[in-house]
Parts: sequence; structure tokens; C-alpha cells
Amino acid sequence: MENTFGEKKLHIQWFPGHMTKARRMMEANLKLVDVVVELLDARIPRSSANPMLQQLIGSKQKIVVLNKTDMADPDQTRAWLTWLKKKNFTALEVDCQKGRGVKALVTAIQKAGEPTLEKWRKKGVRNRSIRVMIVGIPNVGKSTLINRLLGRNKTVTQNKPGVTRGPQWVILGKGLELLDTPGVLWPKFDNPETGFCLAVTGAIREEVFDQEIAVHILVQRLMKRYPQELCANYKIELTTEDTVETVEKKIALSRGWLQAGGVADKNKTIQMVLRDFKSGKLGAFTLETAPKTGGEQ
Repeated sequence: MENTFGEKKLHIQWFPGHMTKARRMMEANLKLVDVVVELLDARIPRSSANPMLQQLIGSKQKIVVLNKTDMADPDQTRAWLTWLKKKNFTALEVDCQKGRGVKALVTAIQKAGEPTLEKWRKKGVRNRSIRVMIVGIPNVGKSTLINRLLGRNKTVTQNKPGVTRGPQWVILGKGLELLDTPGVLWPKFDNPETGFCLAVTGAIREEVFDQEIAVHILVQRLMKRYPQELCANYKIELTTEDTVETVEKKIALSRGWLQAGGVADKNKTIQMVLRDFKSGKLGAFTLETAPKTGGEQ
């Protein structure tokens, strides 16, 4: 976990029953597939990974895919891919919105499923398709990726966590069948760092966390790691004396958001910063630094 000394902590108490149901559904469906694709948010590869998944899939082939790379720091995306490959994962990046990397993913799925097909051929079965399942936390872009794989809009997509509901089989062609399931998220967040990352990237509904604390931490991180981009986007200047509070006030003043008496409108500022970060408008930022190559996560 990254060093958060001196920062506020974002605590989330959330026990969504439908997520528990979705996890059980995923466990039941895993036996039906040959290859599992875990879709991660490139801005938070560690926090968007499901810690239960490896145990659940056992010896099945797994492909790790970093999505939303257009919103992530490209240097960190490369570093994460290098680390994942050093850990012997098949790992690649995609941009589901633009379709970049989707063809490479299809090739990787076909390669991962080939050993299973060979076993079926030895049993005399020649027309068996590779069955694949894409899993990921809510709002990571799973439905958008499936639409790209299909080449047409057939599944429900919406920029809100947990829109995809029941499982459905989709024929991808080229000997591929895909089982779509709802995004799966563990039922509680013991690690405040994980909760923060999931909150500001849109995996958690805004009603279940303190937005003021989340933006406070976010601005503090951006001041440290991406100060030039922060200044350029909001047309402000940073000084060595600036605190998170003074920077948030500068952002409000740059937008002309003043309340009675010339007081900066904190609520509008919080909402804007959170919205800008989620959408990528604020810049291409990665919140989680890749481990050193060969090191442990």
C-alpha cells in the first residue's frame, strides 16, 4: 500500500447484498469457461483487482487487461504491464472507448484457449468453441469491451456502477463464446487506500463515501505527483506554502464560484474535481505506482 502518512483516511462502510450474490454467481459460472479475462482500471491496477479471483479460477487460463489507459499515466501503464508479465501473467492494455488493443486481446484469448481445444480434439470433438468470461469491478468498462468485441451494441452499458445484471452468453465468432456476468466487488473495504481509489474512479456510488475527504486526498496526491497538470487544467499557480485547502480555494476562485461574502463555494469545487478526475478531463493520472520489477505487490 502506498504511503499515506499525513493524509486523511477515507473509510467506507458498505455491504451490498447484490455483490455477494454476483460473486456466488461468478463462482458457479467459472466452471463453464476455459479462459478468464480480468479487466482492471489502469489508474488503479492494484485496487481494481479482485483478491479472491485467483483462488476462484484455480488452474484456468487468465489474461489481465488494463483498461482506461487513455486516462492513465502512460509511463505507469508500461511499468504495470512489465511487472505483471514478470509475474508470468498474460497482460495487455486496451482502450475500450476507441477500440485500441481489442484485436490483440482476441488473439491472446485464442492462444490461451488452444490447450483446451487440443484436449477436446483428442476426444474427437472438433467444433468446440473457446469459452471466455470477462470479470471486473463495476464501471471498469466490461460492457463497453464486450460491445467492442461484438462490433455492435448488444449489451447494456451505462456510466454507473453495477448496471449489467444477469449473466448472458454472447457469440463472438471465430470460435469464441463469451459469458457476460455482473461486475464483482468484495463486500467491504478493510483498506482505506483501496476504498479511496475505488471511490474517485467511479467504482463506488457517491452516496456511500465522504466526497469532501475523497477530493481532499485526491488533490493532495495531484499536488505531489502531477502539479503541472493540476495547475494547467484549473489555471492556478502553486506555491511552497500551499495546502490542500488553499489549492481548493484557488480552484474555486478560478471558476468564479463565490458565495455570499466572497467565500469560495467548496461544494461546487468538490463536485467538479471529482467529476473531472472520473472522466479523465483533469488529465492522464495513475494513483497506484507499479511495484519495482521483480518485487512483490
